[in-house]
Amino acid sequence: MDDNRSGTGSAALPETVRQVDAGVLNVGYVDAGPPDGPAVVLLHGWPYDIHSFVDVVPLLTDAGHRVVVPHIRGYGTTRFRSADAVRNGQPAAMALDIVALMDALGVEQATLAGFDWGGRTAGVLAALWPERCRGLVAVSGYLIAGQDSGRVPLSPVAEHAWWYQYYFATERGREGYARNLADFARLIWRTASPKWEFDDATFDRSAASWDNPDHVEIVIHNYRWRLGLVPGEPQYDDIEKRLAGKPTIAVPTITLEGDANGAPHLEPSVYRAQFTGRYEHRTVSGGVGHNLPQEAPRAFADAVREV
Repeated sequence: MDDNRSGTGSAALPETVRQVDAGVLNVGYVDAGPPDGPAVVLLHGWPYDIHSFVDVVPLLTDAGHRVVVPHIRGYGTTRFRSADAVRNGQPAAMALDIVALMDALGVEQATLAGFDWGGRTAGVLAALWPERCRGLVAVSGYLIAGQDSGRVPLSPVAEHAWWYQYYFATERGREGYARNLADFARLIWRTASPKWEFDDATFDRSAASWDNPDHVEIVIHNYRWRLGLVPGEPQYDDIEKRLAGKPTIAVPTITLEGDANGAPHLEPSVYRAQFTGRYEHRTVSGGVGHNLPQEAPRAFADAVREV
């Protein structure tokens, strides 16, 4: 598959960003393709944005899909509906955001596809709300975990790869991230995708999405929650308890991994048993890193269509 890599210029998404009230959020989202087509929900991660799917969307809409791409909480034009809402980055909250968005848009069932935080969220929906998930495409496989597993020490090499998680655990880290959002993200993009030759226009287009009043708080809470340093919200306790048990995923699934992913990730054999339905793993070659849908849009879109 050496032809998987493609140009990732600064072209815009084919549709303008719309807004809808959904749960605790007013969500900014792109809704492209035929309204009555089989729905696909694409979920981005950190520190990226909806433009990770800029070349994926037209491939899917041309195939007849309705494609919904939301800014997750803390990104782009998505805002909390209440000033008093907890700026919570825990997995259960982010998954329920997507359930609420699907409800608000009248999407009963969709193929869920994502990477990084978005891959985790898609996996949570597939595990706990399988009736809403026609199929799953997850970069880096099974990403569901609870706080207890986050407290377990890893090998020194593995811990080193998570350096930013420990930086964010400090107040210095919170302040440093807030002061240096663009420099921080550019560093992550380069280390997570060492062979991705993105240009300034491509980076700047996504950087605009981090100019969100809740972005820093969401990111810091997400990583501190993983380590058990901050609590979640009580209304999510039952869901997090289920996720801590690492529920299996029975919906049809394709997992993807780039052959040059510089971000922390597991070997596919480690998580294979978590998928109990029709399943396939694909390694995407040609120097593809962590931001797989933007670096190899055709491979990502093909998986969504075929799952």
